[in-house]
Amino acid sequence: MKTHTANYFDTFIEVADDTKAEVGTPPPLKEKKTVAAMQYELLVENPYRFTSDDILFQVYADRNKVESGDYSEARKAFFSKGQPCFRASPLTKSYGFGIHSDSNGKIALYGMETKEYQNFVADSNIKKVKAMRSQKK
Repeated sequence: MKTHTANYFDTFIEVADDTKAEVGTPPPLKEKKTVAAMQYELLVENPYRFTSDDILFQVYADRNKVESGDYSEARKAFFSKGQPCFRASPLTKSYGFGIHSDSNGKIALYGMETKEYQNFVADSNIKKVKAMRSQKK
């Protein structure tokens, strides 16, 4: 079975060109947590602890009530087909956050108003990709 990945290495995902955000803004809290809110919580509480794949799978597992004992098989099944990466996340498209992946693929979140965000954008040693646009041109 082929395994797909959404991990990046030494890469910075910049906010989408058409974002309406002016600063990194936490997703609004709703009765049922959104994907964006779940991703945000995991990233804010655990910078550079998880890879993109770890976060994407954890959100999937939590939303689908996967038992922890079933994680190994569920993860294999989840990544047997391609999954959207963080370029498609509402965090990078709508909420004004960039995501840095270090050399180990571990990720952290940075608001577009922060000095760190600007440093990543200016760093010629880091590959940069834009988040996907919300609207087609």
